[in-house]
Amino acid sequence: MRCPFCGEQDTKVIDSRLVAEGDQVRRRRQCQACDERFTTFESAELVMPKLIKSDGTRVPFDEEKLRAGIQRALEKRPVSVEDIEASINRIMARVRATGEREVRSLLVGEMVMDELRKLDQVAYVRFASVYRQFQDIDEFRQEIDRIRHDKRSNDAQLDILAEEITDNVAEGSKH
Repeated sequence: MRCPFCGEQDTKVIDSRLVAEGDQVRRRRQCQACDERFTTFESAELVMPKLIKSDGTRVPFDEEKLRAGIQRALEKRPVSVEDIEASINRIMARVRATGEREVRSLLVGEMVMDELRKLDQVAYVRFASVYRQFQDIDEFRQEIDRIRHDKRSNDAQLDILAEEITDNVAEGSKH
């Protein structure tokens, strides 16, 4: 860190403390050349990647636009604000975790649909109908059938798991 008094590059840290509820580190430094002391603050820079729209344009990631789209899909649905915020945080973490400077907006849209599918199936179909630009009632029906099929697959998996647990308990009691 360059000394703000003499411009020398050689400084040493003499004290470090967490501040801002642990989101920043406050460091007291001393210049090795002029002995002046100064304070620096260090925090993590969590930059969201730019989004590449379907027409090729690049736009900054907009958390408020993400929140508005999810809330619009969940309008008048029994989902808590905490669950909505947790979903938004998961989406943003997944986008950041790509490690890319730019991601396709389609990827973010798919992440939103994954989260909505978990939160509320009606909201999921609402969002999917706009996002995928459903043209008629048959496309709604196909999406609803897909949800039912997925739900049955999950229910069938749960039934199999329950049977295995019951069998294992029964076998354990024989020994």
